[in-house]
Amino acid sequence: MSKKLSHIDDKGEARMVDVSDKAVTARTAMAEGFVAMTPATLALLESGNAPKGDVLGTARIAGIMAAKRTHELIPLCHPLNLTKVVVHLEPSAEPTGVHVAAEVKTSGQTGVEMEALTAVSVACLTLYDMLKAVDRGMSFNAIRLVEKSGGRSGDWRAPSAKKGA
Repeated sequence: MSKKLSHIDDKGEARMVDVSDKAVTARTAMAEGFVAMTPATLALLESGNAPKGDVLGTARIAGIMAAKRTHELIPLCHPLNLTKVVVHLEPSAEPTGVHVAAEVKTSGQTGVEMEALTAVSVACLTLYDMLKAVDRGMSFNAIRLVEKSGGRSGDWRAPSAKKGA
């Protein structure tokens, strides 16, 4: 693994990495996170009676839209032609909250890790926004890359990550 940062040139200046000589390959990334909340907030979410409406549906769409716009949000990210974005939201009684997972795919010259992480982050933020009127103490935990495949660096999986996040 190189100790040199790819987004910093020899003068120490930020730059967008030139990927024009990289091969086009199938690339996939999966990320996850968790929104912790009170049992009462989880019950409200599951009942479908949250003040702002369909919390899970809105968070799912927000995550998908965020993945598609990652290059507009994160400096130096390449715009990518995404071929798949799936956001899963799974309510959990123990621990109390919602597990958020995203899978992103493309065929291209650079990976989709940032798109998967952005999808999860924005879905978590949307859950907070939709439920903050009843629980301002919600927190986000363990937003991380679970696995990636494709590209020159090959496949990678986080320690203790389950297949299919």
